[in-house]
Amino acid sequence: MKNVFIISGPSGAGEDSIIEGLRSHFPIERVVTTTTREMRPGESQGNPYYFISKQDFENGISQGKFVEYARQYNGNLYGVTKEEIERVEKSGKVGAWKIEYKGVMTAQKLFPGIISIFITVPSLDILEKRIKRRDGVSDEYIRERMEYTKEWLKYAHIYDYEIINHEGKLDRAIQETADIINKHKNA
Repeated sequence: MKNVFIISGPSGAGEDSIIEGLRSHFPIERVVTTTTREMRPGESQGNPYYFISKQDFENGISQGKFVEYARQYNGNLYGVTKEEIERVEKSGKVGAWKIEYKGVMTAQKLFPGIISIFITVPSLDILEKRIKRRDGVSDEYIRERMEYTKEWLKYAHIYDYEIINHEGKLDRAIQETADIINKHKNA
């Protein structure tokens, strides 16, 4: 898949900040995930997700509309449609596909050669502090995210590259990611 890059990491690693920072290096088109979760204040259709009902999502699965999908820790479904991948590929921009590790494994099978970049932090303590900084997160949410992150870290080896997003060094992580993309885009 030409010029679409997987940028992936656990909650709090900084994938969204890195993707936004890449905009200063190239035009970016995000692959927008479809979800069954409720829209939150400040969100809209297509930002940051396409929001659909569980029934519509399940119909899409049975009709083969999804490239990959998963039921997340919260019971909601998340996935990317074939139509969305085609939209991003046709955009002429660098595509940023943010997915979790199970989706990465599926994407690598479907699109051999797709470049995957794992965004992480130096320690789980830092990750936990970043998650705690978010507005309105419960202790239960933090516990769930940390358990999921520990599981995720077991799959760090599936990625082509690893970027460590050190505290206070976001610009460096963005530059390292941009260097990887420059090395592979239009290849």
